Amino acid sequence: MKTIIVGIGGMTNGGKSTLATRLHLQIANSCLIAQDAYFKEDSNVPVDSNGFKLYDVLDALYMEKMMNNMELWKRDPERFMKEIGLRTTQESLESQVFVLIVEGFLIFNYRPMNYLYDKKYFIEIPYNICKKRRSTRVYMPPDPPGYFDGQVWPMYLKNREEMEAMMSDIVFIDGLQEKEQVLDSVYKDVMKIIEELRGKR
Repeated sequence: MKTIIVGIGGMTNGGKSTLATRLHLQIANSCLIAQDAYFKEDSNVPVDSNGFKLYDVLDALYMEKMMNNMELWKRDPERFMKEIGLRTTQESLESQVFVLIVEGFLIFNYRPMNYLYDKKYFIEIPYNICKKRRSTRVYMPPDPPGYFDGQVWPMYLKNREEMEAMMSDIVFIDGLQEKEQVLDSVYKDVMKIIEELRGKR
């Protein structure tokens, strides 16, 4: 039994969730963990001096819990998948390759987790497109006036700078490409690793 962990990071509304979900649906024996599922309760999210909720910081997330789940999967991916209701294919143990897809906007900013990834992708889009897409999304609670320019974009730039200082082997993806093109590229990339692992005995 062999394992691969693929990280799909990116800015808000860049397309990371869509890519991660579609990749999961195409790859057998894959599992998806989304960072958005680990947000703290709203009352525990810090607030800045302007009164903006700081959702774009690690302190707003249960990162240790997320990492624990990644490690649980790595120890026994078959059991982990069965416990959350996912089926596995019936292959010999020698040829079985399990893939964990981890998706989120700060997945590469939590240093203790970074050693787990085998492949890392980061989707980016320009400021104006990001702002336009964000304005069409409904959040609970909703974004207050000025939140994108006062909090979301500045924090993205800060987080990206920190991420790049920590890691050097991230594959950056242009989020303005056709979704099918992005999916095809990443899928072929991951399948190449899977086939290489299957060939090892």
